[in-house]
Amino acid sequence: MFSNNYAKEFIYTSIVLVILLFIRFTLNLAIRKIGRNRGLNEVRIKLICRYVTVTLVIIALLIEAFIFGAEFRELAVVFSSVFAVLGIALFAIWSILSNVTSGIILFFSFPYKAGDKILIHDKDFPLEGVIEDIRAFQLHLRLDNGDLVTYPNNLMLQKAVTLVQKDAFNEQ
Repeated sequence: MFSNNYAKEFIYTSIVLVILLFIRFTLNLAIRKIGRNRGLNEVRIKLICRYVTVTLVIIALLIEAFIFGAEFRELAVVFSSVFAVLGIALFAIWSILSNVTSGIILFFSFPYKAGDKILIHDKDFPLEGVIEDIRAFQLHLRLDNGDLVTYPNNLMLQKAVTLVQKDAFNEQ
C-alpha cells in the first residue's frame, strides 16, 4: 500500500540517486586525476573527495524534499531557521571555515607540494622550511633547526611564498 502510493516518488528518487552517484564518481575521478598529476598527498585528495560527497548528499536531500511534496515556502522557513543558527555558530568559528576553504583553494591552485622548501615572507616572522604536509586547516613546515611549525592555510593565501628548493626530501 505504502509503495503503491509513492511509486512515482521512488522512481524519481532512483533517477536522482543514479545521476548524483554518476556526478560523484565523475568529480572524484577528476579530483584524483588532478591530485595525482600535481603529486599531491593521497590524504588531501580523499579530503576534497569527502567535501564533494557531503555537498552532493545535501543537494540530494534538498531534491528529495521536493520530490516528496515539500513546498518551497516550507523549505524556506526551515532553511532560514537553520542558516540563522548556523550563521551565529559559524561566525564564532569563522577562522576554522576560512582555513578549510583555503585548504580547498590550496588543493587546486597551490604550486608547491610536500617536500618543497619554501620561504614565507611574513614581515614579523619570516619562515623557511620544508613542507611536510598540507592538511585541511594548516600546513606543516619543518624548519632548518628541526622545529615543526603549523601555519594556517588562510595565511598561506595572504602571504608571499617563494620556492627555495624543489622536493627537498629527495635532494638530501
